[in-house]
Amino acid sequence: QVQVVESGGGLVQAGGSLRLSCAASGGTFSRYAMGWFRQAPGKEREFVAAVRWSGGVTLYTDSVKGRFTISRDNGKNTVYLQMNNLKPEDTALYYCAARADNLSYYSDYSQSRRYDYWGQGTQVTVSS
Repeated sequence: QVQVVESGGGLVQAGGSLRLSCAASGGTFSRYAMGWFRQAPGKEREFVAAVRWSGGVTLYTDSVKGRFTISRDNGKNTVYLQMNNLKPEDTALYYCAARADNLSYYSDYSQSRRYDYWGQGTQVTVSS
């Protein structure tokens, strides 16, 4: 059973930066694809970014391209989300998720229903 724990959220002004971390345990981390999702109040959970097992393949939602960077350190069983030039619309509860890296289609890694293991979330609030 894989467990993931997010950290690094907080309150930041628009234009600022935060780095989220997600520590995984209980499985072979290098065999898992990792994703970040977010959910704002009153809205559905949405995809933010994903990274395949090696870290060499990444996927982003359009609204964060050029501002957010997902990366992973398989030696530390950790995935990161570097968020720059934050906007008030980035305010949400950010979740980390994991699944075996075995999907047939690259785009499937953006679908929350494909992920098996989820953390409790870390709050990101961006003030204007």
